[in-house]
Amino acid sequence: MSDPTGRAAHPPTAWSGRAETDELETARAAPTGPVLRGFRIGVTSDRRSADLIDAFERRGAEVLHAPAVRIAPIEQDEHLVADTRAIIAHPPDVVVVTTAYGWRRWVEGADAAGLGDELAAVLDRAAILVRGPKARGAVRASGHDDAGIAADERTSSTVGLALERGVAGRTVAVQLHGHEDVEQLERLRAAGATVFTVAPYRWVRPTDESRLGRLVAAVAARELDVVTFTSAPAVDGLVSAAAQLGMDGVLVEALRCGVPAAAVGPVTAAPLVDLGVTPVVPQRYRMGALVRTVVEHLTTHGVAEVATALGPLVVQGAHVTFAGETVALPRGARAMLAALISQPGAVLTRERLLDELPDAENEHALDMAMSRLRAALPDRRLVQTVVRRGYRLNV
Repeated sequence: MSDPTGRAAHPPTAWSGRAETDELETARAAPTGPVLRGFRIGVTSDRRSADLIDAFERRGAEVLHAPAVRIAPIEQDEHLVADTRAIIAHPPDVVVVTTAYGWRRWVEGADAAGLGDELAAVLDRAAILVRGPKARGAVRASGHDDAGIAADERTSSTVGLALERGVAGRTVAVQLHGHEDVEQLERLRAAGATVFTVAPYRWVRPTDESRLGRLVAAVAARELDVVTFTSAPAVDGLVSAAAQLGMDGVLVEALRCGVPAAAVGPVTAAPLVDLGVTPVVPQRYRMGALVRTVVEHLTTHGVAEVATALGPLVVQGAHVTFAGETVALPRGARAMLAALISQPGAVLTRERLLDELPDAENEHALDMAMSRLRAALPDRRLVQTVVRRGYRLNV
């Protein structure tokens, strides 16, 4: 089978289809139904955010979506055209492809600029090395052959393949995935290569920054059960937005302790780790695996069942179920109940409970908050007052 240019074209289902199927199967393997009911999840992604939101909402979660960054429209990306012209003018011996999406954007951008045939001729003469099966599928679907694939889907391993071939005195083109991987580019240059880069997509600020402000406030107030990241620039975008609001300190502290972060892979996780945040990361760096990891994390760490003196009490996220009745608790009440459940039957002092209510300035405010908690619970007798000492869960 061939395309209009006469180049051999591989059936799209040969590789890209299999990778997409694997990802979908991973997502389907995660428990479905209302397993996330009561949980509130923040989504920071722009591209493919609808897939992620749908996966969480189908499982019962409430989603707060605010793109932390967005991808610049391809027709407005003069940088992509300039990168492409430079690579055509200096034909590479080796091309390193890091993402399927980036490859497709590069080919589409070249076609739109009238450079498609010239780029195709250059790529046909190069040894194309791909980071993973999705990138391989995109390369083959566009009518090109690859010369090797990284075993572990890492950029460093793909660059390693190039170094094994020998790059001294040769020209290497690297397709970037949203940011410049300085360490890997330096490995190539140190080995004697002349390196050109192409950035098929650039991250720019979101069009509606008010939504991002609401997400920052929700994380800082610990009103979310997890916040997801599918790109490293999204982490920087969220922190930058928080800094503009004077909330970067409280945002980072909330991500360190209170609101778990979930990253699609180690590249995305890196800026979180730099901030002292330890994110949950799936073993396979796929959207479906991210969904499964979030489901497993929340259902393992966000659900508690306590045998009280009045019967079993189940807490799942913001939802409390008791005696067949389910209610949703506001943030303050939820924080106090979580503290009481963490030490069932133990008396928690007023000072200890005030730590859960940063907005409460005195013990009177605590008493009012506790009264609201009791009123919100299916049975107010679940929380007992211990005179002059504090409060306890009735177990």
